[in-house]
Amino acid sequence: MNDASGMIVIPGPAETKPARAVAAPAAVLAPALRRAPVASASRDVVPVVVTRDDGAARNTNAKPVAAGLATPVAAAASPMRRVSFNPSAAAATLPPAPGAPATMQDGESIRVATLNFLQQQAAGLPGKVEITVTPVFPRGLAACSALDPFMPTGARLWGRLTVGVRCVGERPWTLYVQARVSINATYYSAARAIAPGEVLSNADLVARDGDLTAMPQAIVTDPAQAVGAVALSRVPAGLPLRTDMLRAAASVSIGQTVHVVAGGSGFSISADGTAMNNATPGQQVRVKTAGGQIITGIVKDSQTVEVSL
Repeated sequence: MNDASGMIVIPGPAETKPARAVAAPAAVLAPALRRAPVASASRDVVPVVVTRDDGAARNTNAKPVAAGLATPVAAAASPMRRVSFNPSAAAATLPPAPGAPATMQDGESIRVATLNFLQQQAAGLPGKVEITVTPVFPRGLAACSALDPFMPTGARLWGRLTVGVRCVGERPWTLYVQARVSINATYYSAARAIAPGEVLSNADLVARDGDLTAMPQAIVTDPAQAVGAVALSRVPAGLPLRTDMLRAAASVSIGQTVHVVAGGSGFSISADGTAMNNATPGQQVRVKTAGGQIITGIVKDSQTVEVSL
């Protein structure tokens, strides 16, 4: 036990154990146990202003401040420190993403190469040619210095089409681009209703302008293709004329009755027959005679077929 002098007293065998000292009231000890206020410098904040240093906003008096422990600042005087920051320089120092290729193929260069290729291919087409190429968005293709556009097998330089572009560089690849070729030119329609077997004249034609790629194939684009021809079937007024609707006046068509003439030295034989195919003057045509015999001759005009013996 502690006595008043602070010494430890151990009672003997016959001595009684002294009573435990009673603790002093808390109110008496409170003044001695009060803690003095401790300043917490670590929680004080130094205001810092970050300004751009890339030319957009430059302050010649601003100097970068090195990071360090914050110190208490009087409330009446709290100077603001400025730290310069250049975002352009920071972006330039960023390392590339892991595994990303050094350069990627630009989609616009592919589109321009395709457009130039189609313009060269369409140089001989009639009328005014308009070519549009859809934007290209290559994904994961390595940059190529030698682009080679080409027409896929069976593709036609007409209307909507697909153009292939291949890279012939060190890392080859092939890409397909969508495009459209429009041909604005003059075509001809029927000025009136034309009956089968009628011979067309200039008065039967009316010129119109439009996109030929939106018209049926074999559209008539030259009056010489229709004037003097014979209509094979009824043609409504205003219908665009096609060459497969007409036949030349001096030709024969399948199923037509023709006069067959065969001649030799000092004799001539003639008979009627049925043409088995279409042909123009100078071309061969097969004719089936009334007796069922099939002979081959040369068309002389729209009614006559000559057979050499």
